[in-house]
Amino acid sequence: MSAQPFDVEPTTLPGFTPWPEEFAARYRALGYWSGVGLYQRLAQVAAQYPERTALVCGERRWSYAYFDEQVRRFAAGLARIGIGRRDRVLLQLPNLAEHYVACHALFRLGALPVFALPAHRRAEIGYFVEHARIRACVIADRDGGFDFRDLMREVRAAQPCLREVIVVGEAQEFTAFDSLLDEPIEQALPDASEVAFLQLSGGSTGVPKLIPRTHDDYFYSVRASAEICGLGPDCVYLCALPAAHNFPMSSPGALGVFHAGGCVVLARQADPESCFALIARERVTWTALVPSLALAWLESRALARYDLSSLRTIQIGGAHLAGDIARRIPATFGCRLQQVFGMAEGLVNYTRDDDPEHVVLSTQGRPISAHDEIRVVDDEDNDVADGEVGHLLTRGPYTIRGYYRADAHNARAFTADGFYRTGDRVRRLASGHLIVEGRAKDQINRGGEKIAAEEVESHLLEHPAVFDAALVAMPDRWLGEKSCAFVVLRPRADDAPPMAPRDLQRFLRERGIAAYKVPDRVELVDALPYTAVGKADKKALRARFASPVAAISQSPISSPLPLSEAQS
Repeated sequence: MSAQPFDVEPTTLPGFTPWPEEFAARYRALGYWSGVGLYQRLAQVAAQYPERTALVCGERRWSYAYFDEQVRRFAAGLARIGIGRRDRVLLQLPNLAEHYVACHALFRLGALPVFALPAHRRAEIGYFVEHARIRACVIADRDGGFDFRDLMREVRAAQPCLREVIVVGEAQEFTAFDSLLDEPIEQALPDASEVAFLQLSGGSTGVPKLIPRTHDDYFYSVRASAEICGLGPDCVYLCALPAAHNFPMSSPGALGVFHAGGCVVLARQADPESCFALIARERVTWTALVPSLALAWLESRALARYDLSSLRTIQIGGAHLAGDIARRIPATFGCRLQQVFGMAEGLVNYTRDDDPEHVVLSTQGRPISAHDEIRVVDDEDNDVADGEVGHLLTRGPYTIRGYYRADAHNARAFTADGFYRTGDRVRRLASGHLIVEGRAKDQINRGGEKIAAEEVESHLLEHPAVFDAALVAMPDRWLGEKSCAFVVLRPRADDAPPMAPRDLQRFLRERGIAAYKVPDRVELVDALPYTAVGKADKKALRARFASPVAAISQSPISSPLPLSEAQS
């Protein structure tokens, strides 16, 4: 490869908390941090296996050589319009090959992708653009019946820092993606210690925090994941979840497959019929699902119509996997089950091939690295014994030391000695395997999509008719959890029309929040219960759902497709 690292000594991205030098030196000495950047690894694989198929997107089949050429051409076009080192560029694309072209082109330039989800709307996108000072964005023209160009017109009108809107498809007044495919030019590569991108947290307060990941730490997680999972050049990976999510991106995900020289097959829809057809056509060997999607696949009538015998592994992560579903996956699909528990902030756990069956079925795995430091503590930060439930704290070679530009939050989310407070409550077995028992943070996990209760409550309280509101999780057979808003209305004037739950749901949609955050159910109540310290007693509210049966969705499989536009 002709490009060389930057000549100048890299400086820290403002707002980024680096690892202390003693830890960084240790991780380099151990070989965890290799000095290889994320684009650099793709270029190495393309040089080694130029004719091997890297990507299948619809009817398009790209070799590694062609994929790398597209990346280099798009990087040249971005440079032409002034995108350079440390510029933040929002990516909001569905599962298209252009997603991987754009992110690797930005990796090559040293610019930073900010990975938004197709389900995000004005409230989230506007915040990301303002907070990260986004200079450009890359979007699709339309997807799932939604016009992303209209969204960007609104956002750009309010955020002058957003200068360029690049569109895959019909660009209208914006810049067409294909118009930036210039002749490749020589470009210096960023140092691997630099921040590579900003990922979104599943935080419990307000809008998501931004997670800075470096080339060094992320590539270690990717290649270690690929090794644990046994990926090789013969791997054919179906990306059924949104490509921008951390799980299908790096655990081991698409980046792990590219590292191994395998093939990524992109599914535009996650429904069983669409995915089964791709598995049969492309002889897919590997895929990753969230539990609700796995259940939809298990119960699909399409199972009998497709040859799924190529499947070797189905990974499950993102939410709690019930034991009965876990047992059905190997029996139904004739492949192994691998449980995954991780977070965009870093720590990732896997069950292994040599784990006993009961461990695979009942735990969420053990950490990637011998240098993943794990603490399970009580409410006073005292370590608890193995087998006891406590709060999960972690630090290690690929777990961040702070969110981007979030000093006040970082003081709460990290201990003084650098352990990240994950917000998960777990039990650790003597073997090191973790069993996730729930969340300590006020967060709802709707089929893998994390909803911060405080954010939705804040929006509800903006309605002039709302006096008080509390959002809690209610059990659901398909998604694991759905959201229910308990709302206290203000006294209304005699001539005012009555307020109905659907009116509040419509109000939230009009405020531009992602569709999956709109409460699935709204209960109008006379008053909320309160704890002794004056907070809404959410435990008492959750207790109103006496059993999962009371909240099971009666709708067919068409509705519970998590992490996708099916919720929009």
